[in-house]
Amino acid sequence: MRLYVDSNYLSPYAMSVFVALQEKAIPFEMVPLDLEAGAHREPVFARTSLTQRVPVLVDSDFALSESSAIDEYLDEAYPGTPLYPPEPKARARARQLQAWLRSDLMPIRQERSTEVVFLQPVERPLSDDAKAAAARLFAAGIELLGDGREHLFGRWSIADTDLALMLNRLVRNGDSVPGSLAEYANRQWSRPSVQRWVRRERPQRA
Repeated sequence: MRLYVDSNYLSPYAMSVFVALQEKAIPFEMVPLDLEAGAHREPVFARTSLTQRVPVLVDSDFALSESSAIDEYLDEAYPGTPLYPPEPKARARARQLQAWLRSDLMPIRQERSTEVVFLQPVERPLSDDAKAAAARLFAAGIELLGDGREHLFGRWSIADTDLALMLNRLVRNGDSVPGSLAEYANRQWSRPSVQRWVRRERPQRA
């Protein structure tokens, strides 16, 4: 099994799949691609990935892109730590949360890229649009986690990792985050599978 990721190890979506593979204890080879040099558009990779994006999982003769689709495939095809809650409504909520984190909150993603999480923070304050997006993120997090809940759905799921990363765009940059959500993000960050991604050596930006 091979997992294609960005060579800077900054993609939150590659991280999600990496953590899923670690939790499932599935042996795999990680193949970094230099996206800035356009490696994802080279013909060989383009034949592998329908979307020409990372991450891409290659499992024997099957190649799949889009991180949440890969997470779901791994959970359905392989034993090991469950990546999603077993109860249908909770599982649907986890998938809803993943889809939302990937498709919305753009001001946060633009102003607090994952470089602030894995490399260094930035000094510029959040714009009004980013503050509004953060308020929506906080409201959803508090609604889902209640009063200090350790995990979203009673026990760990891959949605916890994805939510913690979005929160850590703010927490790790020193932005104001409700205490219960900051504590949740820090707890999730200490998970061994997450730390294996966090501790990877990364090239420093100029």
